[in-house]
Amino acid sequence: MKEELLQSKINLVNEIKEKIEKSQSIVFVDNKGLNVAEVTELRKNLRENGVDYKVYKNTMMKRAFSDLGIEGAEEFLAGPTAVAFGIEDAVQPAKILNDFAEDNDRLELKAGVLDGKIVSVDEVKALAKLPSREVLVAQLLGSLNAPLQGLATVLSGNIRGLAVALDQIREKKEEETA
Repeated sequence: MKEELLQSKINLVNEIKEKIEKSQSIVFVDNKGLNVAEVTELRKNLRENGVDYKVYKNTMMKRAFSDLGIEGAEEFLAGPTAVAFGIEDAVQPAKILNDFAEDNDRLELKAGVLDGKIVSVDEVKALAKLPSREVLVAQLLGSLNAPLQGLATVLSGNIRGLAVALDQIREKKEEETA
């Protein structure tokens, strides 16, 4: 029985480590005081946006972070702690949890992990204010397209002017020959 318990703990730590390694960002929150309906709504919103939201024992989380060499997490893994793993998008966990916390004072952001480093609540809030990946890509493509579009407009105007000038020359030559 003792070996089974030990093996289940090892499996749980390995599961947490795998999620940490796959995540682009992680956000720790204190969700004590949330009722079942609020937690259900939050979980649904997170799940729909590709964010994995779990509550693990702090000792298992501390072990997983320690095994991966991420220092400083243990300070935030005290008391009730839920963890949002941003596997698909680094911004979504911070954005969703920050928005929810602004509307509900019983959810408190604790800290986050970005690029294997612990980040403060202020840094999590700054991350939450960034546009989504799709918006950033669209902005980049728009920026890249603007010079090309300007060049096409300038060339179009010059070519149109050249065509008008050639047409006038043709008309003048026809008048001279007639």
